Amino acid sequence: MGTGSSELEGLSDEDLARHVARAEPAAYALLYDRHGVAAFSLARRILGARHAEEAVEEAFRDLWNGASSFDLARGSVRSWLLQLVHDHSLAILRRLAIEERRRVEVRGLEDSREAPERESSPTEQSALVRAALEALPSEERAILERAYFGGWSQAEIAEQLGVPLELVNDRAQLGLAKLRTVLQETVDADE
Repeated sequence: MGTGSSELEGLSDEDLARHVARAEPAAYALLYDRHGVAAFSLARRILGARHAEEAVEEAFRDLWNGASSFDLARGSVRSWLLQLVHDHSLAILRRLAIEERRRVEVRGLEDSREAPERESSPTEQSALVRAALEALPSEERAILERAYFGGWSQAEIAEQLGVPLELVNDRAQLGLAKLRTVLQETVDADE
């Protein structure tokens, strides 16, 4: 039988993770209460409000399913959870980009039937993204390229560049925001 939430309130996150590993919902709920706002805030900064909840749900699902693999030597429960949120946010961002690319390709095919001169090839679209990346400051561009094209986590990028993880996180968020703006301006100008 599980432990009640009032008995768990004074426990550390690491102790709560041990209780979550034993499938105790009260411990899970306390971790959510402690870190849910930060998790949602991070996901919202990466994805926007529309998709943030999905990333948070997936991260907390991973926490529930993987609590037994938590290793304090690798970091705190909070940092582990926020890394899960970050990773799921990037996966969702990639999925959304693929879905948008498919929509653009379908729209391009439909438009080409009406006005072939307006068709843009995947190569042209890739060139637009590459040009938008080139417009970013080199620090932000380097981080985004490592994350998206290299598949590196922010922790790995921080280690590679010899900078704090928080700095990598901040620059990635700034770079993504600028990239969205540049690409949106390009799309708006084409319409």
